[in-house]
Amino acid sequence: MSGYVQRLCGLLALLTVQTTSADILLLVHGYASSAQSWEFSGINNELQARGWVRAGIMAPAYSGLMPTSVAPARRNRSYSANLPAQAPLLLQADYLRRMLGALRVRYPNEKLTLAGHSAGGVVARLALLGGNPYKVDALITIAAPHLGTIRAAQALDVVDARPFFCPGPGIDFLRTAVGGSDYQYLKDSRGILIDLLPGVRGNALHWLNGQMHPDIDYYAVIRQTPHAAGDELVSAYSQNLNNVPGLTGRVRVIYTPGGHSLHAQDGVLLAGILAEAD
Repeated sequence: MSGYVQRLCGLLALLTVQTTSADILLLVHGYASSAQSWEFSGINNELQARGWVRAGIMAPAYSGLMPTSVAPARRNRSYSANLPAQAPLLLQADYLRRMLGALRVRYPNEKLTLAGHSAGGVVARLALLGGNPYKVDALITIAAPHLGTIRAAQALDVVDARPFFCPGPGIDFLRTAVGGSDYQYLKDSRGILIDLLPGVRGNALHWLNGQMHPDIDYYAVIRQTPHAAGDELVSAYSQNLNNVPGLTGRVRVIYTPGGHSLHAQDGVLLAGILAEAD
């Protein structure tokens, strides 16, 4: 092979590497949390160790979206959304759509996966409606209350002092136990708590579960504690996306031990799911 042909082949190989696309992951936190939950739990460390470079935090701002850092070229990138966790689900989903739009402008052809923890999984699902306009390829939810949670009703009992679930002196005890800034946080969260009530006709979750969902890959990570069908906040039935009408049989379910909170092993699990989906 002549030197010219060798140089030409080398140039073509370099161009092929330079134009190789990388996958994009957008992490969506849950209620009473923030984008830092993926950092503090150790998930970002585990993702980065498996090839998913931290690309920055995306957050609402008056000018649209706060700028994010830039990851090295041709590397899988992981972004974290920072949403107003006390806001109703529909408002959070609107912010998330703007973030997805910004990602699609920057990465028009890359594979895009959403991963949402707890209520963030429901927010991510809302963002897919309307024909999946941002071309999300896969949704992974972790301990998400797709069919609601009785804990939302109990929290509203504390806020409203209406003892439907805590009759007698129990409601007074809860109001005392959840005091100070925690109690104010619950009061300011009334909208999303109503959204997450199980089986309430007319709320955002009830409406969402009646909508047509796009034809993408779905994964539901279900938490299981030793003594309950589910974790301390959400039942296994509610976490299972296959129980949502229209998604039955379309969701791969993965059971993991532990409570509701995120932990480092979730990063290992996410990386495994993402590698399998490629």
